[in-house]
Amino acid sequence: MKSLARLACVTILTGTAWSEPLSHADREALLESLEKLKEDAEGKVAARFRAAVTAYRAALASEDETMAFYLKCVEKVNFEDQQRKAADFRDWKRRESDRLSSGEFRTALRAQLRWLVIYLQSADENADRAALAVDGQGIVDAVFENPERLRNVQETLGQPVTSTVFARAYEVGGLEKIKWPQSPVQLEQFYEQVVFPLYRKPSGIESLRAAWLRRIRQETVRAEAGVENDGGGRRNGGNGGPQRSPDSGRFIIETLPELKWQMEVDLFQSGDESGAAKRMLDHIVANITHRSARAWGDQFKNLLAPAAATSPPPGGAAPSAEPGL
Repeated sequence: MKSLARLACVTILTGTAWSEPLSHADREALLESLEKLKEDAEGKVAARFRAAVTAYRAALASEDETMAFYLKCVEKVNFEDQQRKAADFRDWKRRESDRLSSGEFRTALRAQLRWLVIYLQSADENADRAALAVDGQGIVDAVFENPERLRNVQETLGQPVTSTVFARAYEVGGLEKIKWPQSPVQLEQFYEQVVFPLYRKPSGIESLRAAWLRRIRQETVRAEAGVENDGGGRRNGGNGGPQRSPDSGRFIIETLPELKWQMEVDLFQSGDESGAAKRMLDHIVANITHRSARAWGDQFKNLLAPAAATSPPPGGAAPSAEPGL
């Protein structure tokens, strides 16, 4: 109370016509008050997030609970907060009845809500990142197990979780800088930010390779489904039948070899130098016409150069490198 009273006095004095420097005590009072305001604000945000996570977990108890919670959030965000009539909400439900009753949509909603819970948990600097990675991996694996289902609900699965009605209903926002992808279809972000760092060490080589192979399989599924990394994706043309994405052929020819190369480089740098080096050479030979083959060759030389520099052959200096591919 004393600090607040002092702050009030300082505010009154600084509002007068006289120009006067702040005393040391006044500066301390202002800093103390600002710190208290910060702590109060952070406490309110933390409380709101805890309430949100509690509500989200309760809604995940069953598919019916998730759907009821979704409708409640839609009504609040898109109708009550917009001062629209209850009849408008009922009309919307009638128009959306087919989608709302779809098993694929309901499954996608549950995945979206589960992802939002993990996203909020990851904001805690004391969170168990390894445990969250396991939970996130389960969601990603389920999302990418069926290309056709992924294509049908890509808009829902690709929506950033902080912009969903679940997040907006509980005013969960301002967390875009969290190092956790905002949707389960953001494979590059998920693996690079969450999964791979756990295994980038000599003792984690097998797990790192397995994670890379899993990512490559899922990238292939995404290409077949025509889903972009941001979740926007493309429609299947409206004929209702499964189609192969026009970009899937380009993925096989251009992107897939690049991903395999990145995997071997990562394994090499994480400790599997001998095995990865052999596979990298084989990869260049097998993809010699790829547009990145020359760059791969240059990168391979740079990776090998430090070892060559420290281990010159007997009787003289190390031989100079041959011209690039």
